Amino acid sequence: MRAFQYDKIAKKTWDTETLQLIAGIRECKGRQEMFLAQKPAVLKKLVEIARVQSTEASNKIEGIVTTSVRVKQLCEEKVLPRNRDEEEISGYRDALNTIHENFEYIPITPNYILQLHGMLYRYSGREIGGRFKNVQNYISETRADGSAWTRFTPLAPYETPEAVEAICTSYSKAIDDGIVDPLILIPVFINDFLCIHPFNDGNGRMSRLLTTLLLYQSGFVVGRYVSLEAKIEKTKDVYYDVLQAASAGWHEGTNDPTDFIKYLLGTILAAYRDFEDRVNIVEEKLPALEQVRQAVKKKVGKFTKSEIMELCPSIGKTSVENSLKTLVEEAYITPHGKGKATFYTRND
Repeated sequence: MRAFQYDKIAKKTWDTETLQLIAGIRECKGRQEMFLAQKPAVLKKLVEIARVQSTEASNKIEGIVTTSVRVKQLCEEKVLPRNRDEEEISGYRDALNTIHENFEYIPITPNYILQLHGMLYRYSGREIGGRFKNVQNYISETRADGSAWTRFTPLAPYETPEAVEAICTSYSKAIDDGIVDPLILIPVFINDFLCIHPFNDGNGRMSRLLTTLLLYQSGFVVGRYVSLEAKIEKTKDVYYDVLQAASAGWHEGTNDPTDFIKYLLGTILAAYRDFEDRVNIVEEKLPALEQVRQAVKKKVGKFTKSEIMELCPSIGKTSVENSLKTLVEEAYITPHGKGKATFYTRND
């Protein structure tokens, strides 16, 4: 089994792009902390929206889906799951809520990772929850002609417990010693976790839950207000490509996770910038129509009612709908499509 020595990362030199991403994140983090201290009540709606989006998107990446209405109802615990997909969505909701509410008290150890994994399957009755894999798994892809091929072969089941223990121990030591920037260390840990692929099922969802957990523990809490999972879902082809690149040579310890590090850093930075857009609109305390107008000004290309609602969390759905109708009447925007497929474009 390969060795995991995260302290060696401290000796690596990073390119300008990586360093600029880190600097940008830290700058945004400082501004966010000032806003959180001054306007904590304003952000409650952002938290509610992000939890629903994160739950929906992280499961959707894995083909676990239901309607957006049902996801929202499940996240609000207003309904019970009615099929296997909804059972697993409900499990993700519970695991994410646990991280949101207890991240400071969740050590990075195999036992806690197993407990979070168990939450994913608490409603499904599947016995794989909270247990390491007992059969060899493979990371496979489907070619354009429909045939499948194995992209990567993870560690064998007998190697898995020791490997998870090793990455947890090495990560915690590197964090405690303060010798590696967490923004570099977290993607490296997540890449190793995915290459180990410690569970029969749920590895992708667990990797995103752990990303949120590790970021929160290092003070990067933007995922509480803007869904990182939703951004990953929208760019999932790139996500899979960079993970593939980061796994090449992994067993031999010669892999290069740089592309994945940059991808994740870019996702985090984009979330921070979205956060600033949303809170700036809320902070101005404009009438509903003007809030929607300001949100529309920030959109490039086509946009939907749901996207405007994200930017205007302090006003309700009806107010957003009425405001969009007014902007259409003013010829400021043009609607396209019908019903749920409706989107808008600006006319300026």
